[in-house]
Amino acid sequence: MPTNRNTFSFLARLPRRAASRAVHRGWTWAQRAGAVTAEHPGRLRFGAIGPGTRLAFPQGTVFGEPWIELGAHCVIGEQVTLTAGMMPDLDLGADTVLTLGDGVVLGRGSHVIADTTVTIGSDTYCGPYVYITSTNHSYDDPHEPVGKQWPRMEPVSIGPGCWIGTGAVILPGARLGRNVVVAAGAVVRGEVPDHAVVAGAPARVVRSWDAEKGWQPPLRTPAPVPIPEGVTPEQLLALGEPDEARDTP
Repeated sequence: MPTNRNTFSFLARLPRRAASRAVHRGWTWAQRAGAVTAEHPGRLRFGAIGPGTRLAFPQGTVFGEPWIELGAHCVIGEQVTLTAGMMPDLDLGADTVLTLGDGVVLGRGSHVIADTTVTIGSDTYCGPYVYITSTNHSYDDPHEPVGKQWPRMEPVSIGPGCWIGTGAVILPGARLGRNVVVAAGAVVRGEVPDHAVVAGAPARVVRSWDAEKGWQPPLRTPAPVPIPEGVTPEQLLALGEPDEARDTP
């Protein structure tokens, strides 16, 4: 019998390694097979889903899909909740309730709760765990539990080209303009003008763009260097390779 303890340790690890590989391969297969696209919607029947749009698996809570329209080339991360209406199996009428424009990105664990109209403009990017809702609890009656009081609903509109940071909350009635930046953890309500940066709870404008003066207050970081004209995607990929890989003929 082998007396080397390392031999026994190695043999004991073999089944665990095999199981680990099998689990990871199985999970990768499930992620691919469970993703929702226009060609493979699974059980979900959205009012519209554009080409190139993909909802990663596993999805979060999704209901009211007939009143949800997703544009083209949207990226919906894992465990993202998309809901239209206060509960499943309601008839919400003829109009779309939740609309995502083309190229919208919703980070992992985000929630978009649309009990009344919520519109997210094209090319808006949301970090992980963003919460967007058109509904808020009311607390008018001091003698009644807040959760039992009828909620208030106001439409939400987010303009195109916005960036919404991790953990931000967009409250009912919020109206964000074009290319707005919402800092991580901000709580936004009311109107935000185009080309503004908001932060805090409640959020306030901390920087804005002026056509004559530029960003006010001025940016503290240098502008990114643009990619030179004529550079191909293959050349950009090559820049990311290790030096030894680039030197290999």
